[in-house]
Amino acid sequence: MRGSTILIVESFVGPKTDAVLEVVDILFTVFIAGPLIIIYWKATWALMDLYIYPDDRFLSAIWTTAFGIIFGLLLSFFQEFGKTKLNPDAGKAKYLILTRLYTCFAAIVNVAACRGVWNLLEFLLQDTRSIFMSTIASTLAVMALRTLRNVNSAPFGITVDAAEDYFEAPTFYKTSSRETALYILDCVFSVTVVGSLVVFVWRGSWALLDIFLYPHDQVKSFWTSLVVGYSLVILTFAAQAPVRWAVAKLHGAPRLLLADVYHLISFFATVNVWRGIWGLLDVYFFPDSPKLSNWSSHIVSLVLLILLNCSNSILVRGVYIDAEEPAGDCVEFPCHYLRLFFQKERVKKRRKTVETSSAANARKVEEASVPLQIPEEKV
Repeated sequence: MRGSTILIVESFVGPKTDAVLEVVDILFTVFIAGPLIIIYWKATWALMDLYIYPDDRFLSAIWTTAFGIIFGLLLSFFQEFGKTKLNPDAGKAKYLILTRLYTCFAAIVNVAACRGVWNLLEFLLQDTRSIFMSTIASTLAVMALRTLRNVNSAPFGITVDAAEDYFEAPTFYKTSSRETALYILDCVFSVTVVGSLVVFVWRGSWALLDIFLYPHDQVKSFWTSLVVGYSLVILTFAAQAPVRWAVAKLHGAPRLLLADVYHLISFFATVNVWRGIWGLLDVYFFPDSPKLSNWSSHIVSLVLLILLNCSNSILVRGVYIDAEEPAGDCVEFPCHYLRLFFQKERVKKRRKTVETSSAANARKVEEASVPLQIPEEKV
């Protein structure tokens, strides 16, 4: 989950206004940004189905896996370069163009990697028993690595296109890029092992829903997924305050277990929402013209996310550790949008006030240091 970093926004407009902004941010994430992210992924995935060896699914899976993993590793290796070289100081127009091009390319890399591993699993695991066992095993593996939170995605979080962490992709062991050999190994482990395990969990859960949820009536199955998913999304957000309180009171293994259970419920909501929107797009949005349907979905969703300043939300990168934040922050979903905007405005206002105050104090000091000019008396 790209937006897993918890952004603590201070209260500066009063508790009531803060509460309103929080609700607005959640509604924006769940019903606007979230669906746009899902639509982008669905369309891009389907376009790869249409154009990358459409007559040979196995070869198509091999190519997209190789492309996704190789370039995913390169993006992870050179994230420090992006942080230091691509920033607004190099020119605002240049920065905007290059960063958005980076997002477009990195998004294709992410979709390709997930699609490749997913489709390879379809060749290896086909019967219900093997799918069920692999899903349980991969879920336990990510829990053992304390990386379960990484299986979550929209509609439980967004990432604002901020210059501070535009290229941020934390690795599992948090090694420094200065430790070249260890950093490379860390990136490889994060991208290939943790990333693949996340795909295993997603593919298994999705496949089990295909098998057990109205398998002979796809339309009913997709609508049920959508309703169940959004119902669980609402319940999960409603339960966030008491869960945060409970997690803050616990320590050690009980704290981690409660956080993992909460993340598992949110993941079940997530995969149902994705499956519902994904399937219903195939059913209702130009079903007889897949190229028109997917190209228009791809372009419109990407453009809207760029205009909304949260296009980085479509990227899946970085490894985040379960329950690493203090108190109950580890179960807070990163749905900060308007609150970040108001926070930035508040920071700007504070800086301006400090600068004005400093300038006024400097003038006073300067005036005090000027010697008094005593006029000579007329004789």
